[in-house]
Amino acid sequence: MTEIILWILFGALAGWIASMVMNTDHEQGALGNIVVGIVGAFLGGFLYRTLTGDEVSGFNIGSLLIAIGGAIVLLAIVKTFRRGPRGV
Repeated sequence: MTEIILWILFGALAGWIASMVMNTDHEQGALGNIVVGIVGAFLGGFLYRTLTGDEVSGFNIGSLLIAIGGAIVLLAIVKTFRRGPRGV
């Protein structure tokens, strides 16, 4: 149970930092930050593993930075699709 709470807090922190970087904090609340952070952590871990061949594990600064990076990528993708087609 403690690990689940830690993952939620870790996701919330990563999602909040990423939303501040991408200027989307006003669009999403705490739950949005948690979801973006957790999904971003999976995305960042997948990209890191694909590019380097190394695994990401544990709660540390490196894992947090990878989660933030993944969340930023996720928010950039979402912003692109929300913007819609250009020139229409």
